[in-house]
Amino acid sequence: MDIQENIVNKVAQSGLVSYDLASIRPDGERVLYDIKDNLFHGLMLKEKDFRTFVKDHDWSQYQDKHIAIICSTDAIVPTWAYMLLATKFSEYAQTVYFGDLDELENFLFSQAINNLDIEQFRDQKIVIKGCGDIFVPTSAFVSLTAKLKPVVKSVMYGEPCSTVPLFKRKD
Repeated sequence: MDIQENIVNKVAQSGLVSYDLASIRPDGERVLYDIKDNLFHGLMLKEKDFRTFVKDHDWSQYQDKHIAIICSTDAIVPTWAYMLLATKFSEYAQTVYFGDLDELENFLFSQAINNLDIEQFRDQKIVIKGCGDIFVPTSAFVSLTAKLKPVVKSVMYGEPCSTVPLFKRKD
């Protein structure tokens, strides 16, 4: 007697669409620029010295990078100093952002999600992939979920074989 069982792939038949946020992570190195290195004795900015630095510095080293500008010390830095840095960074960098590297990453993902055409997901059951080799900030998961909700049938988190339901549209 030959008994053969048919193995059914229920995940494949479920109609779930898996989406990996890492796929929209902008390419390019992230660089933190700390203006503290331009402060006199780590306390204050001397305008003449700073302008000389800005004029003479090799800004081409930031070509195609994403720049986060901060001041890690408790110094008072005039707003124009950050703006002056932005004029130079913007000639080479893909992105110039005031904030730390985590804030920069949140900003980059936010931009990518804002530019995402969500019509491709209309009436779909979406699983937003939860784990991967590339770091994705929590803010990106939140933003994508909010953006998808008006157009999808459902949103889940995880992997197609093991999901956490988040939203299901009532038809």
